[in-house]
Amino acid sequence: HAETWVAEMEGQVVGFIALIPTEDVWEVGGLFLDPAFHGQGIGKALMDKAVAKKGPLMVEVFQRNSIGRRFYAAYGFVESGEYFHEASGQMTLQLSYSPS
Repeated sequence: HAETWVAEMEGQVVGFIALIPTEDVWEVGGLFLDPAFHGQGIGKALMDKAVAKKGPLMVEVFQRNSIGRRFYAAYGFVESGEYFHEASGQMTLQLSYSPS
């Protein structure tokens, strides 16, 4: 079953991460933060918890999503593939992360 965890600050939900089990690893189905809270370590904290609880992860991100790509690269995700997402008309990157 999928799992979704939220991040709260002073009782306000400011972000969440959704994780989906796949055959081999958990997939980050979504990681979203209120833009007002970017750069405060909240996304990293959500990802740290996901890695601690689930181990290796994968995520798919649109190539034009520069904010997401920068975040995942800084966290240590590496590109493992790409494909054309027909429904959106966008190139999609497949990224993988394995804790060391």
